[in-house]
Amino acid sequence: MPDLRPGMAIKWNNEIYLVIDFQHIHMGRGGSTTRAKLKNVLTGQVREVSLRDSDNYEEIRIDRQPAVLSYVAGNEYHFMDNETFEDVTFTAEQLGSEVTDYLKEGMEVTLLYAEGNPLTIELPYFVELEVVETDPGLKGDTASGGSKPAKLETGKVIQVPLFIKIGDVIKIDTRTGRYIERVK
Repeated sequence: MPDLRPGMAIKWNNEIYLVIDFQHIHMGRGGSTTRAKLKNVLTGQVREVSLRDSDNYEEIRIDRQPAVLSYVAGNEYHFMDNETFEDVTFTAEQLGSEVTDYLKEGMEVTLLYAEGNPLTIELPYFVELEVVETDPGLKGDTASGGSKPAKLETGKVIQVPLFIKIGDVIKIDTRTGRYIERVK
């Protein structure tokens, strides 16, 4: 049984999961268990489970391919694999809001494949999005003067410095959801 690590894919109970997070727990005299946060790649459902040494799961090799978000049609996100030019479609539920909150057409992402089947996508660590709604900044607002909510072009709301205004393009860390800097 391989050691878990974030980002790896495993097959457990005949389903494929991505490991989001884990923690090894060793009980005094008993065996050890592993608390893991797993994301089902077909349904997008995230669940926390306890895995014992006797549980059988296997690591699945993940292939990564560059892709571009071609278009969004309703609840479906269509990506074009840059190597095969194949159209790969995911629903919003499969990707989860932690991914769809940052997606816009033309964005480059990484498609994850296991056993020849598309699993999900990986976002770049940083994305640039336009602010479409926020309170106006006031004269004298500085970078260290506090923060306010701002709605981005994808609909996500994050906290930004007071000097950010509508129309500004900002860089965001997709791993934390935090504002990094104003781009223009």
